[in-house]
Amino acid sequence: MTAVSFGERLRQLAAEEPDAPAFVCEGEALTRGALEAASNRAARALAAEGVAEGDRVTLLLPNGLELLVAMMAAWKLGAVPNPLSARLPEPERAAIVGQAQPRFVVADGWRPDAALADAPLPDRTPPHERALASGGSTGRPKLIIPSNPGAYDPERPSRLFHAERAALVTGPLHHAVPFSAAWQALFGGARAVIMRRFDASECLRLVEAHRIDRMCLVPTMMLRIWRLPEEERRARDLSSLRFVMTGGAPCPAWLMRAWIEWLGPDVMHEAFGPSERIGGTVIDGREWLEHPGSVGRVTHGAVRIRHPDTGADLPAGEVGEIWMLPAGGPGSTYRYVGANARRAADGWESVGDMGRLDDDGYLYLADRRADMILVGGRNVYPAEVEAVLESHAAVRSAAVIGLPDEDLGSRIHAIVEVAEPLDGEMLRDHVAARLVSWKVPRSVEMVGEPLRDDAGKLRRSALRDARLEGTGC
Repeated sequence: MTAVSFGERLRQLAAEEPDAPAFVCEGEALTRGALEAASNRAARALAAEGVAEGDRVTLLLPNGLELLVAMMAAWKLGAVPNPLSARLPEPERAAIVGQAQPRFVVADGWRPDAALADAPLPDRTPPHERALASGGSTGRPKLIIPSNPGAYDPERPSRLFHAERAALVTGPLHHAVPFSAAWQALFGGARAVIMRRFDASECLRLVEAHRIDRMCLVPTMMLRIWRLPEEERRARDLSSLRFVMTGGAPCPAWLMRAWIEWLGPDVMHEAFGPSERIGGTVIDGREWLEHPGSVGRVTHGAVRIRHPDTGADLPAGEVGEIWMLPAGGPGSTYRYVGANARRAADGWESVGDMGRLDDDGYLYLADRRADMILVGGRNVYPAEVEAVLESHAAVRSAAVIGLPDEDLGSRIHAIVEVAEPLDGEMLRDHVAARLVSWKVPRSVEMVGEPLRDDAGKLRRSALRDARLEGTGC
């Protein structure tokens, strides 16, 4: 069987088993047949708004069945869905929508007329699977438009997202991994259980209740689950899990090891790769135990490490900027709207991540180039310090930023989310026992609100700017 459009794939699945659940969210199931009918109606409603093949449709909807129906409706017309967070502040939302130039914006409250026909529409293949937004380290909005069309080949299921029975989607669907996790599960013949917002206890309950065999978690989610009372974690039946993947941010080695010991090395995996799909790595738990801290060897594209200033190739073991080259050559996997690719003269590309390769070709992440802190001429990677802070049992999450310092150029400042008051000096001692002295935060700030969004993303630049306001720095 060759690849078929996303719309045609749903039609096939609905014809085979119309009553099989396609998606489940907060106890409400949407069957394949119901999804087929609802998306056909919604597609006709979008067409009445002028949406046609190749157009973009911006979706300002929270995680849920309505968002999934709207995505499929766009695909049915050959259009490209542009899902955004429904909670974006107005200025940021306006900036992204301005880049997207959608034909139509679907917001909460939009309902297709129930009288519209739900019969199949002419088959159309969208020119692009999706148009996801990214601010990256700069905070300037851009769209990442993948080169692949909205088509699925049943004979070539995704290695990372092909569920046997049921996948749990823990993150927001406007991010790349949850987006792929939901749709690749369905197109592969399984069902996807969608969480509106992540909750550690609810995550484990859903795994047990739906016999989930595959899920993806960002490290923040792993940490929140690990912080649950041990008796609660141990009480859940997680034996259905066959593949748990983390990514999206560097996972602290201690946390990955804890999960490997809990669920087993054959279950745990870690992956690395930008949404631009210019390259990527994967590692399983058994390899990880032999190369602790690594995100694996290259699975697609090619990777090399270069000096961040001179561009010279660096030997194994030295930290530098990660450069990638897709198998199809420069520009073969995506294009930006609202930004230019950071591409060297030889075609290799970088999105600003830092890391090193070992002698066996395993990649280890350091941090993004823009987040690196220069302290007295020495590089400090925030993720390393954050991982140590978060290993303290009283810390929910941590953000490390650099603030101006007359003597050293920058000083390390830690912002720590805690459940209850915690002594800052105790935390500094905790770090000092595990890292060299110049990586220890000079100051510690306690906060009660979450530092990361639902996808586990941390905006260090915004946190830094907020602390510099009014200081005269």
